[in-house]
Amino acid sequence: MTKKINLVKKASKTFLLTGVFLVILSSIVLYVFTRDLLENEIEEVLRSTEYRVAGALKKNNTVYSLPPVTEVHEVEVLGEEIIKDTIIYDPSEDEMELFRELSTYKTINGKIYRITIRDMVVETENFLYAIVISNIAIFILAFLLLFYFNTTRNLKLWRPFFQNLDQMKRFSLTSKAPLALMDSDVLEFSELKNEITVLTNKVRSDYESLKQFTEDVSHEMQTPLAIIQAKIDNIINEHDINERQFEQITSIQKDIQRLKQLNKRITTLTKIDNNQFVNIEEVSLTDLINEKIESFKELQFANLVYASKQEVTVSMDSYLADILINNLVSNAIRYSKKMEEILIITKGNLLIISNFGEKALEHPEHLFLRFYRESKDKHSTGLGLAIVKKICDLYGFQISYQFEVDHHIFSIDFTKELK
Repeated sequence: MTKKINLVKKASKTFLLTGVFLVILSSIVLYVFTRDLLENEIEEVLRSTEYRVAGALKKNNTVYSLPPVTEVHEVEVLGEEIIKDTIIYDPSEDEMELFRELSTYKTINGKIYRITIRDMVVETENFLYAIVISNIAIFILAFLLLFYFNTTRNLKLWRPFFQNLDQMKRFSLTSKAPLALMDSDVLEFSELKNEITVLTNKVRSDYESLKQFTEDVSHEMQTPLAIIQAKIDNIINEHDINERQFEQITSIQKDIQRLKQLNKRITTLTKIDNNQFVNIEEVSLTDLINEKIESFKELQFANLVYASKQEVTVSMDSYLADILINNLVSNAIRYSKKMEEILIITKGNLLIISNFGEKALEHPEHLFLRFYRESKDKHSTGLGLAIVKKICDLYGFQISYQFEVDHHIFSIDFTKELK
């Protein structure tokens, strides 16, 4: 996966890389151009001096050699003109120095002269380096200032975008608080803000309609289910039925109970979404767990073991606390064989429930989704753990699942609510 980078940082990085490239390129161009310019200037000086020396020879004036700057020698044959760099000893500096040398041959007054003119290059090179370094320093200073002002300007320019993005990250369908989106004088950002406002309002409206529809359907289902149950009871009590009819009616009763359980859980989820559980009270999880253990033991459903020496109290709705414990324990019982040990532990701010399992879940990431079933258990509504997760989210509890040493382990951290 490609590593993500902040928009402003990326723009600044691009700006800096462009700046470095321009500094290097401009320095190279400036170096080459200045060097050629200085070489041409030196060559002009050499030729000007050579012209003056030749002029003096034509006038039969005595021209003295001044090595290493000027040398005039009478030779037998003409040679080719040579312009080159050479390193020779400079008596004035008492060291070897770099010179630009022009060596030419002239026929003057019937004689052939080799005229050699030299000019020191070292100072020219120093001058060239000074220009290039000054250019680099000026460019770097200019780019640092531009980078600072560009970054500051970008942060101010993109502030509405980042603030609205932060609001979108915090957006929740269950929250009644309106989005505090920031307007901008930039047309695109202003249009984006308006579109987000329209979109979130529509999504929230549709969600509210769906919740209301679910609540209405759940409410309307209660009455017909109760009537069907009552009529079935009347048939069993008032009519003689054979064994086959009894089995069919019993099957119908189980389906009705499952529908009633499903309807009850959907109603609970809808009420949680609608924030209808506003009663906050001190609930002793220790007492609640003990009550559940006694209830399940009477039904001889499982071998429940509670290991805790510290009473745990949580601030929440007592009805939801009962559902929370009941669903977790019921889930452990449903996926345990009869009389297999189910261990419940309250330790500090943690509630841990574990039961034996032959293998880990294939898709634990889907465990708390509505209507998700890891197994093909027809008796499960697929809503028990979804309700547990919804309750934990409502109060800020942290629920987790893991499979260790042949055991399914559910843990709830009550850190925020522990008293």
